[in-house]
Amino acid sequence: MALAYAAFVLLVICIYKPVSSQQNHSNLISLGSSIFTNVPPTSWRSPSGTFAFGFYPQGTGFIVGIWLVGKPADIITWTAYRDDPPVPSNATLELTVNGKLLLRTYYANNEAGEEKLIARIEKSALNARVLDSGNLVLYNEHSEVIWESFNFPTDTILGGQNLYAGGELLSGASSTRLSTRRFRLTMQNDGNLVLYSVGTLVDAYWDTSTSGSFDTHLYLNYTGELLILNNTSGKVRSVVFSTDSESESSSIIYRATLEDDGIFRLYSHNFDSNGSYTTSLKHYAPESPCEVKTFCGLNSYCTMNDNQPDCRCLPGTVPVDPDQRYNGCERNYTEELCKVAEETSSYNIIDMEKMTWDEFPYFSNSMSEEDCRKSCLQDCNCAGALYESGDCKKVKFPVKYAKRLEDDSSKVFFKVGLKSVESRNRSIATAMKPPVVHKTSKKTVMLIGVMSVAFITCSSIAIAVSVFFISKSRVVKARMRLGSGNLGLAHELTLRAFSYQEVQLSNWAYELLVERELDKLDLGEDVDLQNLEKMVMVGMWCIQDEPGIRPSMKSVVLMLEGITDVSVPPHPTSA
Repeated sequence: MALAYAAFVLLVICIYKPVSSQQNHSNLISLGSSIFTNVPPTSWRSPSGTFAFGFYPQGTGFIVGIWLVGKPADIITWTAYRDDPPVPSNATLELTVNGKLLLRTYYANNEAGEEKLIARIEKSALNARVLDSGNLVLYNEHSEVIWESFNFPTDTILGGQNLYAGGELLSGASSTRLSTRRFRLTMQNDGNLVLYSVGTLVDAYWDTSTSGSFDTHLYLNYTGELLILNNTSGKVRSVVFSTDSESESSSIIYRATLEDDGIFRLYSHNFDSNGSYTTSLKHYAPESPCEVKTFCGLNSYCTMNDNQPDCRCLPGTVPVDPDQRYNGCERNYTEELCKVAEETSSYNIIDMEKMTWDEFPYFSNSMSEEDCRKSCLQDCNCAGALYESGDCKKVKFPVKYAKRLEDDSSKVFFKVGLKSVESRNRSIATAMKPPVVHKTSKKTVMLIGVMSVAFITCSSIAIAVSVFFISKSRVVKARMRLGSGNLGLAHELTLRAFSYQEVQLSNWAYELLVERELDKLDLGEDVDLQNLEKMVMVGMWCIQDEPGIRPSMKSVVLMLEGITDVSVPPHPTSA
C-alpha cells in the first residue's frame, strides 16, 4: 500500500510540476484557462508582476482591463468596453479551447448570459501572455503575434508603445470613471500630433506643428522620450517630450496619458524592491487647462483660482446644472426680447477686463471702445464683443472658448437682458425661504442696507456709518446716510470676509431688490427709498463673485452721483 501511494505521488509530481514551473516562468495563458471576479486568481500577471490583466473592482461591479500593480495604488492603463457598465460579480474571462479570448456574464440563475470578445481575431489563438511592458499579446501556433492591446489604446500609451497614423487616445470621464469623455489626442495622417475636443476635428487646442511629415508615427521609448518617428527608417522627425534619462531601467515605467481635463501628461513611476513606486510628472501639454477648448462648456469661461482651473458663467447666463460647473451655461434672456435694432432699454452691457476667447467673429472692424460697446448693445445677434488693439470683434451665442488671463490686456463687452434677470430672480425669491430676521425695531432692517452696500470694497465712497451692536440675542441697529457729494469726507474701507449669516442677508437683500419690494420694509419716514435702491444696486455690483465685472472706483462715484445710470446687477454668486 505504501509503495502504491508513493508511486501515485511521484506520478502527480511528474505530471503537474513541469506545467506549474512553466507557467510561473513564462506566465503563459493556455487554452481553457479562466479567471473569475470572486475566486482567486482574478487576473493574469506579467512575469515580474508589474502588470495585470483581468477584473478590476469599480463601484458594485468590475471592469476588464490592464493595470500597473503597485503601491500606493494601481493605475489603469487599458480598458475593454470602457463605455459599457461594469460587469457583475458572476462574470468570467476565458481563453477558450477554440482560441477566443471571451468575457462571459451569467444571469441570476447561473444560465449563460452575454458573451463579448476581448480580442477580435480572424484566426484562433494558441496562447496569450501579459508582458512586463503592459502589453497583452495573443499568439498563434507559430508563436506569431495575432493581436495585442498596444494596437488598441484607450487613454494611455506606455514605454515601448506606438501610436500609428490615424490612432488616437480618448480621455476618461475621471480618474475613477473610465468611460470616454470629450478630449482626443490624434496622430494624424499628415504627421501632426493634435489635441481636439471630441466631436470636432477643426478647433485644435494644441499640436506639434509637424504637419507635412507623412509616413510617421508616435513612439514612447523606454527612457521616457516621446518621439515622432519615420515609419520606414525609424529616424526621429520630432521630439514631443524630451527627458534627461539616457539609459533604460526595468524599475522605471513611463506612461503618457490624456487625462479628463484635456491635458496630455507624461509620468515616470520608479519602483523599489517592495513593489512601491514614486511618481514624477515629466512633461505636459498644453500648459494650462484654460487653454483646453470646451474645458468649461458653452457660455462659460475658464479662470485660474489659486493655480486651479475654475469654470464660471458669462454675464447674462446661468448654469445648465448648478451641481456640474463644467457642463456650461445658458442665457437667462431670449432672442425674442431683442426685436428692434437700437432698442436698448431691456439690455445692459457688462465690461470684463483681461478676457479673451478663441472664437471666429461674425463681425470685425476698427472703432473706438465706446462705439464697440454701443455696437454690441444695439445688435440683436451680439452675445459679446472682444475689444483688442482698436478692433471690435462680435460673436453670437453660444460662446464656446472664453477664458480670463491675468496677463491679457483685452476687454470684452457682454450684453445682458435685464427683464429676464428680474423675472428669473423673482421665481428664485418665491422658491427660496427667506432667512429669519427678528425685526423688533423699525431701524433693524437697515442691517440689510449695511450688508448690501458692500460696495465699500470698491474704494473711497462718501459715507457715514454708525452701527450699534448689542449682544448675540438682541437687535442690531444700524443707520446709514449717503453723503451729499462731498468726496473729501470719503473713507477708504476694506470689506472683511462675510460670515454665513451675512451672505444670507446679502442674498435676501438682492431678492427684495429684484422684486422691487424695498418699499415694503418698515424703514422709517426719513429713508429715501430711491436712494436706498441705488445704494443696494451699486453694492450688488461691487460684491460680484467675479472681480472682473466689479465696477471701478470711477464708475462707482459716477453711479452714486447720478451721472451714470445704475442697472440691475446679476446675482452676486451666479457668475
